[in-house]
Amino acid sequence: MIASAAATRSKVLWSIIGWLVVLVFFFPVLWMWLEGLKTEPQAASSPPTIFFVPTLEEFQQVLSGDFPPFFINSAIASIGSTLLVLVLGLPAAYALSIRPVTQARDMLFFFISTRFLPFAASLVPLYLLARDLQLLDNILALILIYTTINLPLGVWLLRSFLLEIPTDLFEAARVDGAGFFREVTRIVLPLISPGLAATSLICLIFSWNEFFYAVNLTSSVAATAPLFLVSFISGRGLFYAKLAAAATLASLPVLLAGWIAQKQLIRGLTMGAVK
Repeated sequence: MIASAAATRSKVLWSIIGWLVVLVFFFPVLWMWLEGLKTEPQAASSPPTIFFVPTLEEFQQVLSGDFPPFFINSAIASIGSTLLVLVLGLPAAYALSIRPVTQARDMLFFFISTRFLPFAASLVPLYLLARDLQLLDNILALILIYTTINLPLGVWLLRSFLLEIPTDLFEAARVDGAGFFREVTRIVLPLISPGLAATSLICLIFSWNEFFYAVNLTSSVAATAPLFLVSFISGRGLFYAKLAAAATLASLPVLLAGWIAQKQLIRGLTMGAVK
């Protein structure tokens, strides 16, 4: 009985600590949502306005303005680059894990080492290349750049997921005459679907939130949602309520995707890729 009571108290204590940690991390997001429901004077007041009548006026102004094109550009760039990462990364991860080549370790290091390069160091070459190919302010340039950025991470994650699959399954399939396509469609994809969901969501978040290349390689036609948020910071001041409303709308797709895929994401992250 004493041991059971102690175990119960321990669980309650850890639950309280867990909820406190969640509250600390979630509070900025909650505050952003609340600021978007205020009027501009209420959002800019000091001390902050705690009690107020919620209004959707700022959301209506944001949606009736220029926000939709920026939102669509972010969706196209993020989803397009994520799909390319999966299409290119899965065969590469398969070759590095299931059927490794002689120098697989060196190739894997080469993949991940490209993440070590600072974004600022690659800006000028990419800008000149985009200019020569007439891809400045073009959504295709962002898709290709985001794919290049996320592909090493995608290969690394997918390889880790593939290593969790028992080799006996592949040996049995090869005895039955299964080739690469059949192994991937019948064995790999069903078994690593949680890993694919986790990899997709991580790449989607990175692409959706990317700002550095978007602000330097686009101006208006291919500008993304993060650039739209910057437009609320001007010489006339900072429009807190509109900025909070726009930030809430810009963050909703990622939050909804994470909420919908949370079970797959948790299963994927516990397969051994993220420790």
